[in-house]
Amino acid sequence: MGLTGMAIAIDAGNSKTDVALVATDGSILATARGGGFRPPAVGVERAVDVLAPLVASVLAEAGVVGVAGAVGTVGAVGGAGPDGAAGGAGPAGAAGAAGPVGAAERAESLAAAGGAGLVAVAGGAGPVGTAGRAGPVGTAGAVGAAGPAGAAGVAGPVDRLSAFLANADLPIEEARLTAEIARRGWAGTVTVRNDTFALLRAGLPDDGERAGVAVVCGAGINCVGVGRDGATARFPSIGKISGDWGGGAHLADEALWCAARAEDGRGAPTELARALPAHFGLTTMRELIEALHLHEIPGHRRHELPPVLFAVATAGDRLARTLVTRQAEEIALLARVALDRLGLLDEPTPVILGGGVLTARHPLLHNHLTQLLTQHAPQALPHVVTAPPVLGAALDTLDRAGAGPGAYERVRGAWG
Repeated sequence: MGLTGMAIAIDAGNSKTDVALVATDGSILATARGGGFRPPAVGVERAVDVLAPLVASVLAEAGVVGVAGAVGTVGAVGGAGPDGAAGGAGPAGAAGAAGPVGAAERAESLAAAGGAGLVAVAGGAGPVGTAGRAGPVGTAGAVGAAGPAGAAGVAGPVDRLSAFLANADLPIEEARLTAEIARRGWAGTVTVRNDTFALLRAGLPDDGERAGVAVVCGAGINCVGVGRDGATARFPSIGKISGDWGGGAHLADEALWCAARAEDGRGAPTELARALPAHFGLTTMRELIEALHLHEIPGHRRHELPPVLFAVATAGDRLARTLVTRQAEEIALLARVALDRLGLLDEPTPVILGGGVLTARHPLLHNHLTQLLTQHAPQALPHVVTAPPVLGAALDTLDRAGAGPGAYERVRGAWG
């Protein structure tokens, strides 16, 4: 537990970022949500800037004095709110405003915890600092928040920060993100890992051995695994160049490709040629192609197309069913290969499934996937996790703090 009794848990995905301030007893003291985390598009520093106001927000809501960040300095704790709770932090070091109604319970948890915090933004080992103890799901231990030259990091308002981040796909990306977050001075130690490890932790038990495999199929697709000896199995998951197939964005593009070719005669007929434009109030694929190309339909609305694909497949369309079947095959293949690498293929092992495509439990996809796992990984124990991935980040902070069983129950209860 170190010097503090709180942690910040961060799960940063492509479309949104969740941050939670968690007490060692499992109480959720504050939460915040922000935009997507995309270092490849904006660079490491600007991507981490997305985290800064969220970290400041949860610390301020709980009355914890922050540090200078990318968006300014968190102010001193404000005066009492209408219910007598501690106020939030004001800008640029000024006195904070009155605290929100209902914050008294959080203030009590803070007092019991000693009024300081420990940050959890899920993650793996960074390039500098002193190695910590082994993580709960085979992750490298936390590293000291050292600067680029290896000097000791500046102590932040919390003891630990663990971050599970999208686009932290390669070791060098994890290292760069770890160094940048450590530079912000938010915590004494920082750990960074790919966000798929948050899904894995959320689906694994809170006591006993934590070995298993997780496959996420949301906007993209990825797979990680941890063996009984702590070894990990990973894939680059960068896209087509790293052999990936699937995820919502990919399925949308495949559906559009098949529909366009069906309409112009280069491909086999498919109901997708009618259903996809109809979803946007259009009548032909040519109209839809033009609207997407000219940004009359924003590109982000492509994420609306996978449910249309699944509906057409369920109705019996051959091409649509082929795409859904291929998606099930890719998910099963990722799980089987990860299990084999870790020596778990012949042992009963949890296979955690998450992401919007999988949590929707489309019968055609889910049933075929279950069948494939039974055939090719008969000892796999598939389990769909619908809780938000920040749950895994919060559980990771409890693991590292040596929390008791009751803390895990409270955290899991907070997210259903």
